[in-house]
Parts: sequence; structure tokens; C-alpha cells
Amino acid sequence: MGREVRVGLIGQGYVASTLAVGVERIKAGEIPPYGVPFQDYLTDYKIKDIVFVSSIDVDEEKIGKTLYEVCKMYYPNLNIPETLKNVVVERGVHLNSAKGLPIKARGLEEDGLSLAEAVEKLVSLWEKAKVDVLVHLITTERTGRLTSWRELEEKIKRGEVKGLSASHVYFYAAMVYAETVKPVAFINSIPATLARDPVAVEAAAKRNSLVLGDDGASGATPLTSDLLEHLAERNRFVRGVVQFNIGGNLDFYALTDPARNLAKEETKSSIVEDVLGYNAPHFIKPTGYLEPLGDKKFVSMHIEYISFNGAVDELIVNVRINDSPALAGLLVDVVRMAKIALDRGYKGTVYEINAFYMKSPGPVGSKSISRIVAYQVLVDWLLRNKALEKIPRYSVHNFIQMLREYYNLQSS
Repeated sequence: MGREVRVGLIGQGYVASTLAVGVERIKAGEIPPYGVPFQDYLTDYKIKDIVFVSSIDVDEEKIGKTLYEVCKMYYPNLNIPETLKNVVVERGVHLNSAKGLPIKARGLEEDGLSLAEAVEKLVSLWEKAKVDVLVHLITTERTGRLTSWRELEEKIKRGEVKGLSASHVYFYAAMVYAETVKPVAFINSIPATLARDPVAVEAAAKRNSLVLGDDGASGATPLTSDLLEHLAERNRFVRGVVQFNIGGNLDFYALTDPARNLAKEETKSSIVEDVLGYNAPHFIKPTGYLEPLGDKKFVSMHIEYISFNGAVDELIVNVRINDSPALAGLLVDVVRMAKIALDRGYKGTVYEINAFYMKSPGPVGSKSISRIVAYQVLVDWLLRNKALEKIPRYSVHNFIQMLREYYNLQSS
């Protein structure tokens, strides 16, 4: 259709920068879309239709710089696309979201603005940029569920900083934008509780908007869920699961804080009981920071299970994964599917999208299914919404068509 998906980035870190650079390089024909599951199979929006129009951060080293300059900080040896010079990184809200990190952080609320004024400034920025989709990628922070929308609104109006998270303020600002400008999709790619929060989902629904999440699933967690699915389908009893990650980027540094680590552990651990149907003993969480690893994290897992005739077997897997590209490639799909869902009148949240791309899929009470199964669920949703121009070869729908053709040949 050739329409745009206008994207605003919240948190201009490694993932957001990788997303921007990767998309622009694909658009320029420099690289193929490896790591983007649905490539250019979506009918409404191609990768070339993604346009980055806004960026927000609290790191003084980034504010006032162009996306081009910030991306160069992460990829000094790469030819950064000139198109990223069109967006300047603006100051966002801090609320101690970067507390304890080795950066000089300063938010709008520390720059003389009240929280209400900060929200107004964010809304004005997004209105000027005409954003369709906001991608939330700030440093990992733990949030509880909202008690009520009114309480959040009153806290912001009174400027009550205590107990208020940056994630909730950004989401509130997005909903003000949705109410006063146009519906918007808010993609929560961190462990903050938003798509699993009934208050947040209802707030989005009332404004004909979307909140997708929570916590992008890009590396070890999807692999673990698929291995557990493999064992469950063969009725092998899992006695225990161990999975841990060690990385050297800023997100792993942030996870050395116990509260942040617990937030990540909660989203990662939900897969065990959901996939198996019972809660096998497990240890699944990020466990360490080692700077020399950089963005290429080390993952190790061990799964012990009982097979036929009481045989005890085990799976041992060691992996090195480039952390940020793994998530950024998936977000290329999510931003386009978010806009497709908005165009078709979806509001609140969309489980079918969340189930494949997120660790803890909203809405609250939803199961974290294996990605093998979630992929088929998502393909079915896309087909029902006439959003796929080509059925991927890995889809059950494709195999069904092959079977039909086979049996037609047999009968003839």
C-alpha cells in the first residue's frame, strides 16, 4: 500500500539504535532482512514503510545529538545511513530509571518541569512527529500493576514522584496523545507490567489504542520454551530446568540491581508451567555482567527429564547471541503489525502478536506458549485479517495446502 509507519523510540540504547540502523540498511538495499520473521510478507506495510520520526532518552551524552551520531556511538566501524540525521534525540523523563548506571542521566522533571508539563512536552513532540507507534526500550525497570487510571492521573498532576515509574509516565503520555491527537500503539519491550495490566489495557481500549507486550523475547527464553514444547509433546517428564545469561551491555549492567533482575526473572520464568502444564523446579534468570562480552551474551541451559522405562536424559545447550540485533529484528515485525492492528480497529492488546514476540504476553492471565505454537497462532491471525500476501513455508497452513494437493493427486 506504500503508507508509512511513523515510529517513535523511547530509550535510545543499543536495541533502539540497532533497530534504526538495521531498518535503514535494509531500505538502502545494503543487507537482506535476516532476523525479521515475516520479512516483506505483510500486505499493508513493507520494511521500507518504517520511518523513524522521534527519539527520547535521558543520557546527557545522547540528548541533542542526531540518531546518526548516537548510532555511531554503538557502531563506530559501520557506515551509518545518512537518513538517521533527520531525527534529534530529545530529553525524556527519568524518575530514577537509570539510577546506578554509569551514565549521567537527567530527565525533564529534573530540568525544571513538573510531571504534567513533562507529559505535555512529550505529547507535543509526538504530535509534531505524527507518530503511529511508540517502542518502549528504556532500561529494565520493575513496575507493579496500576491501582486505577485515575490514581495515576492524579499522581502526575500533583507531581508525586515517589513510587512512580518512568514506564507508567511514558504510557500515560501515550494515552494523552491518543486522546488528543490520534490512536497509537505502545510496544512495551521491557519487563514493566503494562500489557498484563488490566488498567493499562482498558485505558488503551478506551482510546482506540493498543499496548503490546510485555518484554521482548529474542534469545534464550524462546529456545527454552520450544525445547520444553518438544519434551511435552513426547510426554517426557521434566525434572528441572536451568537457564542463565551473562552479558556485557548496559542492560546486563542494570540487571545487577536485584529489583531489575527480579523483573526480568518474572517474565522469563513464566514459560515453564505454561508450556509443561506443571511447575518443574527451575532457575531461569540473568545472572551476571561481564563487560568484555559486550552485546554478545553467553547463554547456558540444562534440562533433565524422564523418558520411557524410567530413563533419565538431559539437554545441555551453550549459545553466544548478539543480544540487541536479536530483539531489534523482531521489532521490525511488531511495529508493522501494531499499525495493521490499529488500522483494523483492534484496541486494548492483541494476544496473537504478544504470544510470539513477548516473554510474558498480555492480557493478564494469558499463557506463555512455545514459539513454535505461537508462530502458527500468529500466522492464523494474519490470514484472518488478510495481512499476509505469502504464507510462510513453516506455517501449518502451508502444510495443510500441501496435504490437500497430495490427496487430490491420489484421488485422481
